[in-house]
Amino acid sequence: MTDALERPDSTAADEESVVLDAKGLRALAHPVRVQLVGLLRKYGPSTATRLAERLGVNSGTASYHLRQLGAAGFVEEDTERGNARERWWRSVHRTTWFNDPGLAEQEPEAALAYQQSVAAIYTLRTQQTLSGLGTMPRAWRNTFDMSDWALRLTPEETAALYRELTDVISRYRRDTPEAAASAPEGAERVGVITHILPELDTSAETP
Repeated sequence: MTDALERPDSTAADEESVVLDAKGLRALAHPVRVQLVGLLRKYGPSTATRLAERLGVNSGTASYHLRQLGAAGFVEEDTERGNARERWWRSVHRTTWFNDPGLAEQEPEAALAYQQSVAAIYTLRTQQTLSGLGTMPRAWRNTFDMSDWALRLTPEETAALYRELTDVISRYRRDTPEAAASAPEGAERVGVITHILPELDTSAETP
């Protein structure tokens, strides 16, 4: 799933992005809905039945949450694919942005539920990659990395670090369900997950 928990500069937001408001935040305050949006963005249009199989839930549950997401404007019916028997859905946006302190204070429970759902999905994706690492071609195994660096920064420096990281990532090819046809030979989907985690309780003790 492409979910950024930081809001972009005004030039970075586009028609493929959605900036969460209170209604959108409440709509996404459920792990199944976050996963449904992520699957539609990753694989393209699908039915409730197929999405339910991927998530391990029943189709009725998937249908209910898709309707809720549709009412909130995150997904819509793909009328070109649907028919009388099957209802197809597609994601309206490619990216979700959320970094409104006022909104987080206004909707603390929804904000926490949404962020916890995103964090859980990132953890699951890491575990899935680890499980498949042994069977990957060596060239791809050699690209896998999990690293952390401890820095001591001011809030301003931390914000600058985030902007620099996003600038680097934006130079590379974005993945969409349609991008595979035009990608270079050997190109595969690569997930880049960034965490900037303030740890305010770890100041060095003064002798």
